[in-house]
Amino acid sequence: MALAQYLAELETLVADAARAFSAADGALTLEAARIEFLGAKSGRIKDAQKGLGAVDKADKPAAGKHFNDAKQAIEAAFTSAQERIAAQGITEPGLAPIDLTLPGRPLRLGRLHPLTQTIEELKEILGRLGFTVADGPEIEDEWHNFEALNIPASHPARDPLENFYLATAERGAGGPLLLRSQTSTVQIRVMEAAKPPVRIISLGRVYRPDTADDTHYPMFHQIEGLLVDRHVTMADLKSTLRLFAAAYFGGDVHIRFRPSFFPFTEPSVEVDMSWHDRWIEMGGAGMVDPHVLQAVGYDPEEYTGFAFGLGVERVCARRHQVTDIREFYKNDVRFLRQF
Repeated sequence: MALAQYLAELETLVADAARAFSAADGALTLEAARIEFLGAKSGRIKDAQKGLGAVDKADKPAAGKHFNDAKQAIEAAFTSAQERIAAQGITEPGLAPIDLTLPGRPLRLGRLHPLTQTIEELKEILGRLGFTVADGPEIEDEWHNFEALNIPASHPARDPLENFYLATAERGAGGPLLLRSQTSTVQIRVMEAAKPPVRIISLGRVYRPDTADDTHYPMFHQIEGLLVDRHVTMADLKSTLRLFAAAYFGGDVHIRFRPSFFPFTEPSVEVDMSWHDRWIEMGGAGMVDPHVLQAVGYDPEEYTGFAFGLGVERVCARRHQVTDIREFYKNDVRFLRQF
């Protein structure tokens, strides 16, 4: 290649780069121009450097000097464009310059969902009473969800219309899989793996095909408590729940226990708490049935225990005077911002 031709190409390259950098109206367009002309792998200045090899041998020193001058001119044009854009406060094409003398805009900070706030506070309160947190899977088998909890195959609670069975060929070691209907499954898993004494709580999502209304929802959260040791009595259960209610709600709450029946506790009680002028069922409780203790290898002649399960949504609603638990799932920022 003749020297004159190479010098003309360098002149054109410098002029194109100067126009591109001058036309850049923001950081993005300037970066695109930099890559086009100064890119380390495919920039046009890189191509011009490779073109030195085609210049006649006698003209290579002069061509190399002009190449260096052209590269410096392009880099100077890029630096000038950077300074211009920074001085104008332009960050994106089409945006007005930023006035640095104006006060900053306050950030809108997020916060924990009210149900998450409730769960964390319940952990803290029951932690002070000596309970530790245990977790378990939300997809369970029939053994942990029913059989180990003394719920036989003929029990109406096992009706497919009352549970969310998974439409899959996969089966667990304990039978067909389903979304757990209660956090009592966690107490079975804990007792299978640990010897008494056991003092745990489990908080998590449970699933039942209930019709959504002001106190029911197909997916909700439960807090499950379990204490197994020697000489545990119903008085221990009542004392624990009354201490919990006093710590979480304060002095304005009344709690009562109504006789009931659950397959996994005997005797069993319903736990109600006052809400304005009516009583609201918060959950169930009772002494762990001896059959449940036997199912996990505990000796019911040596150990006794109590268990309770409360609905987190109902507890949270009672605390904040929310009359419809469906509000917690509407994702209305105006509602959630109050907590």
